[in-house]
Amino acid sequence: MELRQLRYFVAVVEEAGFTRAAERLHLAQPGLSAQVRQLERELGQPLLDRSGRSVRPTEVGEAVLPYARAALAAVDGVRQTVEEYTGLLRGRVAVGLVPGTLAHAFDMAGRLADFHDAHPQVEVTLTEDTSDRMLAALRRGGLDLAVIGIAGDAPPGVGLHVVIDEPLVAAAVPGHPLFVEYDRADGLPPAALRGHRLLGLPRGTGVRGVLEQLCTEAGFRPHIAFEAATPDALCRLAARGLGVAVVPGLGPRPGLCALPVADPLARGRVALAWRSAGPVPPAARELLRRLREGVGGGG
Repeated sequence: MELRQLRYFVAVVEEAGFTRAAERLHLAQPGLSAQVRQLERELGQPLLDRSGRSVRPTEVGEAVLPYARAALAAVDGVRQTVEEYTGLLRGRVAVGLVPGTLAHAFDMAGRLADFHDAHPQVEVTLTEDTSDRMLAALRRGGLDLAVIGIAGDAPPGVGLHVVIDEPLVAAAVPGHPLFVEYDRADGLPPAALRGHRLLGLPRGTGVRGVLEQLCTEAGFRPHIAFEAATPDALCRLAARGLGVAVVPGLGPRPGLCALPVADPLARGRVALAWRSAGPVPPAARELLRRLREGVGGGG
């Protein structure tokens, strides 16, 4: 068994096909395919299901995948640690972001730019997804770091550092029935949302998880009339009279009134997340250190 075979196997899984994996690795597809088949012959089990339109790991392949990634990470860690001692940081850091992160006052874009200026040999890749899917990617090694929305405590094996913590508000057009019965001083109890058309972030996001938990504790299921990927998009829908947007920390916005949701749980929290079990590659560790500096309250 050779490390390159493990690298090829992981690439095929991540790209869901031999053609894209070969392009990523700058290899000829027949050679890559032959090496993966040789690995399968040596292990005595097929690792990939080639029968569909996309290539997927078999049950054995799924079981092998974390070990293959760990072996590659260990080798990369050895190399990067040596380079770190010589003052040269290299490698690749895969970062996941909840939609809208780059536009927030947390200034993720600026922090990434500063990191790139300091370590130009490190390749940083960015992807946007829901918090639940990014947590799963962290656990299996597909991401090194993620900026996620959280609805509770840190899941097992994941470290968190809160960078944004804002109250949830309910926003709708002036004259909406919610603002007739309740005022800003008292806030809005979660039970008051019953029966109203709500505008929410997608399932798998931290704010959506908090909203569903608030409604469940109040004894009802929320009626989500529209979903959108960012709070700004939800507010645009609310301003057209399509429902009540439940979003974090809304400042003054033309065409909308807002009431804070009166419950200690009603917070929109965003955190840096990383694998707390096992070593973190030096490049990812340095980026994490820079991102944590001067923001949030830990976790």
